[in-house]
This record gives sequence, structure tokens and C-alpha cells, in this order.
Amino acid sequence: MFKYLNRVLRRKLGVDGLVLELSWIKIRFSTVLIAVSISGLNACAMLPPTPSVVLTEGYDHSAGENVPAYIITTANATYYLEREGGGLSSMLDKDGIDWIGFNNIKGSGWKGEYRGFPNAVHKQDGSFFHAMNASTAPSRGEVIVNKPDHVQIHFISSNGKWKAQWDFYPDRCDFTMLNVSDGYHYWVQYEGVPGGEMDSSDFWYTSNSNTRQSINTPFDGDLPSPEWITFGDKKLNRVIYLYSHEDDDLPDTYASRPYMTVFGFGRKGKEKYLNAPQKFTIGFLESNDYAEISHAMRLKMAP
Repeated sequence: MFKYLNRVLRRKLGVDGLVLELSWIKIRFSTVLIAVSISGLNACAMLPPTPSVVLTEGYDHSAGENVPAYIITTANATYYLEREGGGLSSMLDKDGIDWIGFNNIKGSGWKGEYRGFPNAVHKQDGSFFHAMNASTAPSRGEVIVNKPDHVQIHFISSNGKWKAQWDFYPDRCDFTMLNVSDGYHYWVQYEGVPGGEMDSSDFWYTSNSNTRQSINTPFDGDLPSPEWITFGDKKLNRVIYLYSHEDDDLPDTYASRPYMTVFGFGRKGKEKYLNAPQKFTIGFLESNDYAEISHAMRLKMAP
């Protein structure tokens, strides 16, 4: 090819060999660059995609001493899934603020040991899928999927009767109850601290009203369709959201407690109402404006 180009230049330019040789060198040099560039593109094409969901194993140091956790990191959240109990102990936003605030200090109550998500099986057939505290029964976790954009972890209760699935995606975390112990019920709860601390500036929204509800305003009834709720702190342009993938007619309850929220899908008072496999989602939205939140939730919940 280079010889051919050299002959073409000789005919077109009619210049002496030295110049032609220089032209040939330039041509060859450019060709080498092109070849290198093409090789570079090929190399880039062969590189694995940058993970948007990263799984590591370590400890949730904010939850207590040597609290083991699956740590799932995304662009807008870091989830600490406590490994012995099978529940979230911490959920950090992109500024590092923990919206759950669990710790395993016995007797800390609303200040720590009660907090978490989903805290699903409570004092009936065991207590499962809660970050490990003095009352939690152990579960066994297993990583099923570990891909750049998806991590899936299963937990089986120590009595073998309950099974839950966690799916982590770039924008959210899904919790699915796969197996329900015969004759028992569960709930799915967010017991946490909006914006890192429970205070009077906190609020909540649901789909049926654009009125910002004080964090101390209770809710008792079935959440209207679509079944979502968000909690925020007016000092932050961000909320934590939860939604059910099914529009059921079961009770849902919110009540504030000193130092934390108590919201439960399938809960009324201390009674649990969920008794079939069902999926729920938790995540962060970067807004505290009702119209923007409502629009985003419609998009997220669209089939």
C-alpha cells in the first residue's frame, strides 16, 4: 500500500525522491497513528463497562462493633445490608447522610436498635429481616447476582420458613418477600431518621395530597393508589421514598416516635396483614417539591 501511495505521489507531484520519501514517511506515520487509534478503539470496546452497582463486603461501623454487612454502592445511595439479620442497618445518600441510623446497642430502642428496613417478621415464628439486634433471629444470605448494574442477594431465615430477595439497581433497592411461613403475616417498614435526624422540620407526602404533612401527623388507613410515601427534611432537597408494587386494600400506618419514624405497609397498630409474596422499593429522589416527586413516582411505578 505504501509503495502504491509513493508511486501516486511521484506522478501527481513530480518531485524528487527525497521529498517523496518524506511524503511517504508522513503517510506511513499517519497510517500508523490510524492503526494505533483503531487498536485503541478496539481496546476500549473490549473493556468491561464501569459498574453502576458495586458490591463489597465489610462492616457497618456506625451500627456497632464488627457489624458485618454487604455494602452496595450506587451513584446516589450506599446500602448496608446487615449480614446476620438480613435487613438494612444504614442507607446513606450521596452526601453521606444516613437515613436509617440503626445501632445494635441493647436498650437503645427508638434511638437505634428498633430502626431499619424492612423489619418484616416481628415476634412471630421468629423475628427476621431486621438488622441484627438482641431480638433478631439470624438468617443466611447468599449473593445470587453480581453484575455491573444489578446485585441480587437472597436471605433464608434460620427456621427455613421465610425467604426474602434483595435487588439493588443504580436508582433503587427492591425488597421482595418470596416465601411466607404458613399461617403467619408480615409487614414492611421504614423505621428511620429523615435527613439523618428526626426533628420538627421533617415531613411526609403521599400520592393523594400535595399538602406537606408534618412528621408528627399520623396516617392510618390504606395508602391511596399508587401506593407510595416519601419522607424528607425541609433543609435538604431530597427525600427517601417507598412504594408497593401492588395496589392492595390492606392497612398501612404511619406514626412518629421519639427519634424515628414508624411507617409500615400492611400494618395497623401492632397487627400485620401481608401474607403473600410481594415486592417493595426504597430509594432516594433529589427533590422535595411535591409536583416533581409525584411525577417521578409515576414514572418509577409505571409498568
